[in-house]
Amino acid sequence: MKNLKASEIRQNFIDFFVDKGHMVEPSASLVPIDDDSLLWINSGVATLKKYFDGRETPRLPRIVNSQKAIRTNDIENVGFTARHHTFFEMLGNFSIGDYFKNEAIAYAWEFLTDEKWMAIEPERLYVTIHPEDTEAYRIWHEDIGLEESRITRIEGNFWDIGEGPSGPNTEIFYDRGSEYGAVDPEEEMYPGGENERYLEIWNLVFSEFNHNKDHTYTPLPNKNIDTGMGLERMASISQDVRTNYETDLFMPIIHEVENIVDKKYLENDTYDIAFKVIADHIRTIAFAIADGALPANEGRGYVLRRLLRRAVRFSQSLDINEPFLYQLVDIVADIMEPYYPNVKEKADFIKRVIKSEEERFHETLEDGLAILNDLIVNAKEANGEIDGKDAFKLYDTYGFPIELTEEIAEQEGLTIDMDTFASEMDKQRERARQARQNSQSMQVQSDVLKNIQTDSQFVGYDVMDQDTTLTDIIYNGEAVDQAEAGQVIYFVLKETPFYAVSGGQVADQGTVQSDAFEIAVTEVTKAPNGQNLHKGEVQFGQVKTGSTVRATVNHDERRSIKKNHSATHLLHAALKEVLGDHVNQAGSLVEPDRLRFDFSHFGPMSQEEIDQVERRVNEEIWNSLDVSIKEMPIDEAKEMGAMALFGEKYGDIVRVVDMSPFSIELCGGIHVSNTSEIGLFKIMSESGTGAGVRRIEALTGKAAFLHLESIQDKFNAVKQQVKAKADDQVYDKIMQLQQHDKDLSKQVEQLNKEVTSLKMGDIQDQVEEINGFKVLATQVEVANSKAIRETMDDFKSKLQDTIIILVSDVGGKVSLIATVPKDLTDQIKAGDIIKEMAPVVGGKGGGRPDMAQGGGSQPENITESLRFIKNYIKSL
Repeated sequence: MKNLKASEIRQNFIDFFVDKGHMVEPSASLVPIDDDSLLWINSGVATLKKYFDGRETPRLPRIVNSQKAIRTNDIENVGFTARHHTFFEMLGNFSIGDYFKNEAIAYAWEFLTDEKWMAIEPERLYVTIHPEDTEAYRIWHEDIGLEESRITRIEGNFWDIGEGPSGPNTEIFYDRGSEYGAVDPEEEMYPGGENERYLEIWNLVFSEFNHNKDHTYTPLPNKNIDTGMGLERMASISQDVRTNYETDLFMPIIHEVENIVDKKYLENDTYDIAFKVIADHIRTIAFAIADGALPANEGRGYVLRRLLRRAVRFSQSLDINEPFLYQLVDIVADIMEPYYPNVKEKADFIKRVIKSEEERFHETLEDGLAILNDLIVNAKEANGEIDGKDAFKLYDTYGFPIELTEEIAEQEGLTIDMDTFASEMDKQRERARQARQNSQSMQVQSDVLKNIQTDSQFVGYDVMDQDTTLTDIIYNGEAVDQAEAGQVIYFVLKETPFYAVSGGQVADQGTVQSDAFEIAVTEVTKAPNGQNLHKGEVQFGQVKTGSTVRATVNHDERRSIKKNHSATHLLHAALKEVLGDHVNQAGSLVEPDRLRFDFSHFGPMSQEEIDQVERRVNEEIWNSLDVSIKEMPIDEAKEMGAMALFGEKYGDIVRVVDMSPFSIELCGGIHVSNTSEIGLFKIMSESGTGAGVRRIEALTGKAAFLHLESIQDKFNAVKQQVKAKADDQVYDKIMQLQQHDKDLSKQVEQLNKEVTSLKMGDIQDQVEEINGFKVLATQVEVANSKAIRETMDDFKSKLQDTIIILVSDVGGKVSLIATVPKDLTDQIKAGDIIKEMAPVVGGKGGGRPDMAQGGGSQPENITESLRFIKNYIKSL
């Protein structure tokens, strides 16, 4: 067998199948695009489903790829086994209705055994097949020539994930030799069994049946081939190492960690586990961030945060107690650059994100681990179970993911009371909801609010004015029957048109009044039992419970809020369309006069992207999309493609805001009935708010028009100043003015040169001979540091065999420049001249042997610096 680098194996695999007529499908992003069924791309075929199910026809029916993938269902095993990884590469060749079993098996055998490719000894290879796959048996036995003893029938060799394509598969195993024989009587010492001797290196799936809804199987019209070979495992075999971690995919990372910690891999088991965890997890983290995922509290961001914190925790067994993972990003980038250059391209950003996360975790990790260790001791002395309240405190106070606590507990042979943990989590969510209400003396009021059981219905989706009954009043934290003018009260209405602040949309304002009193409503939140809780000041009269009132929302503000909220949905969809599906909402604010939208994205938007997003939103406004709002079961909503926001909690019945075909989102907010009501959309700014989070602020409707009107007013003022007769002449006029300014600047520069020349006289008269060199060292008067270069060029053209050193005082700052004829640079260098001269004027500098520049802050020493440099040349 050839000993090959992982990059060589990858390239050989691709080259082999290109020779066989396959097109190369580039590795897709780890963050799935147009596939909500996956958190990550988790296999080589995941991105090709569009070809397998017929949604799209590939340019060629034969495809080869090396696809990066993430699988996180076995995180707790990583570090403890030889081959578990969270990030890996699948080498795959695929046939969409073209070749089938004969060619697929022949190609695999040729690649593995041919001297040109992997050159594996044929006698080391074994295969497994499905017991009923007589065709595969015939090909292996008769065409390839494998004897019966090297073909194992296994019932589990059938690829089936439910409805859709399915079929038998054949797996190829490599015999590592008797030195990897059974050490445990439980090991199944045969190809396909659980052992370390026979390693599966290739799986060929023959997709020939359709798994129907009634669980019957019928032949597929177009049979497909789906094969996969793990690069990490093949590298371990080619490089003849004990585990995947000793390959060149991981060892440079491990060596870098060794340098950081001054400990050695394979020194002891505890160290080995930590080295493996770190090496595996940093690859996953770096690649995921490069593809647009960011650490967060939910979804794929939570997976990243968990991986990072797990790596930090295991690093402590190597006595690492400060941020360090970010230092490994460059190593990962170097290893993977031949096929995945984007990690190196985004290395600085990836490092910033990782370092920020590490610093945040280290702030609380030490205290949290100390507490957990005490809990472990107590649990071992008691009933072997960690109290759910204690586990929740670790999660809530110290940022410990519960999975991390579970993993540590499992290693110690302990369990956790997860029922109590879940109960504490529910209580915390309730506390968070109450805290968001921003009510005075809320701690006192909370019991009062919990005791309010009055039914209250929100009717504001349909109306802005409602006759209703005022049922409850709270003043100074107490339930009361009446309130007086000037008092700020909280109250509940039997029916209310006032929207409570939620989902980024601000609450409605307005009035509640009767013949006897009026309340100015300033804030609306959710009470613990679900009622809308209104806050307002009594303007006049005496308010009493049971009063019949007229509740009126501010109509103008409500209309503006509706426009801004619907525009936010359009903006979200436009960002995904223009920037990519990695964009996810990270926060929003919908007010009457503006909207603000935070979203995950790994860099500033270009002006072109901002313009494109703005135009797409306006196009959908001009398209006059009907906005349909319905309540339906959440599964039905997901089937129709409704977008749910990470971190949001949804019930069984959800509210779907449908602006098909452009946007479908789950949302409880208030919206226009047709996008044309928005009128106009204008982005005001795009900025960053933190690591990987961008913010857009925008205007709609009247506010957008007034903004554009103000710009038009300024434009007209400029038009008047430049004396343009028509709008389309303004640009040309400004360009003419700028060109005129440039021409004047050039004239001034030329005049300055002439003045300098007159002051200097014949510069040849100022050339001195010092130590055998012709030298011109002098002070010149110039307008700026750029001008000193131009003066130097002028002098050089006249004194081509002379060492020239010029110094000037430009606004209290010293500029230095030196040139040396190239035929003299072996004796004296311009860079050395400036390095010696600059400190005299309180500065520094340097450059090439023939030209160098510098600066300083002490112009009073210019004369001394010239004397010094002449002496320096004399001393050479």
